[in-house]
Amino acid sequence: MSFWTYILRCADGSYYTGHTDDLDRRFAQHQSGEIDGYTLARRPVELMWSQHFGSREEALASELQVKNWSRAKKEALFRGDWEAVSAAAKEGPSSERSRYAVSTSSTTTRPERIGDGATIPQPAIVLVRPQLAQNIGKAARAMLNFGLTDLRLVSPRDGWPNPDAGPAASGADIVLENARLFDSVADAVADCAHVYATTVRKRGVTKPVVRPDEAATEIHAEMGGSAILFGPERSGLATDDVAVARTILTVPINPEFGSLNLAQAVILVAYEWSKGKGLAQPPATELDPPANQQELDGMINQLENMLDQAGYFFPPDRAPSTKRTLRTLLTKPGWNALEVRTLRGVLSALERPRGAQRAEASVRNASKRSSS
Repeated sequence: MSFWTYILRCADGSYYTGHTDDLDRRFAQHQSGEIDGYTLARRPVELMWSQHFGSREEALASELQVKNWSRAKKEALFRGDWEAVSAAAKEGPSSERSRYAVSTSSTTTRPERIGDGATIPQPAIVLVRPQLAQNIGKAARAMLNFGLTDLRLVSPRDGWPNPDAGPAASGADIVLENARLFDSVADAVADCAHVYATTVRKRGVTKPVVRPDEAATEIHAEMGGSAILFGPERSGLATDDVAVARTILTVPINPEFGSLNLAQAVILVAYEWSKGKGLAQPPATELDPPANQQELDGMINQLENMLDQAGYFFPPDRAPSTKRTLRTLLTKPGWNALEVRTLRGVLSALERPRGAQRAEASVRNASKRSSS
């Protein structure tokens, strides 16, 4: 499946950035006013730029990156003027967000628009007092694997931004660049109507308890932003952190060994959320239909004749039982026609080796020459 990131110029001269799995259809929806949002009151729109990607995650990451570009940089992109794009990027934070820039704004969680025009609420992943920058990077990687990009950090032990997070993110820089820093859990989730605390213990707090799949179903159905809290690597969420949440999220786990690292916990929750998102999957391969009974019987009879000539069916009174076992074996896989023809070719080669066929042909040709 293919995906595109695109930029539209609106009638008022502003620019709109988005991504889609059907560029022509999406542009027509913007142009007709079918999509309710920024472009609805700014038509007509003009497609200025688009780029193809192999997955929705790549297209989403590109959208989030390009939408933060300055007007000058976007227009240089339209012209294909890469020197100007590079120069605009060097102008500094006044025109571009610096790498892993710190943001403390608390805006509503951005919903993700999917191919049919519907939106899927994207939960914020909130790491509370994370201890290692490498774990923040690994969590960012886990998030982007499954289409999540809203990362919020509450009082990281080693501060933020932290260059040690980058290598561990393995390319999920867009998540780190847009990460927001907060002083408290309450500030981090101030815009969210639904807050989940991941913990294996209730810690003296009585709240509803759900599994990751149940939480994902609720997030997809809920109005208003959602946030999922993850505690420090060593101790997990404190009781006061859990108290802020409305629901406890617990992963069913082996009671004899309940140790999950931070990135593992994030990836479990992100995966369950992604099931309703329609992420790209390896294309299904259409299988050939099974061979018909005549083709299958022909192959089995050929093999039986070869085995009979080789003296395989011995003693003779066991031959019927052995043949039934052989037929059962050969009918189990559900051979298709190509596989039957291939195996029969193998049997023919064993029955009459190519060297013997060439020898027979040479004898025939010599006989023809002598007779002539």
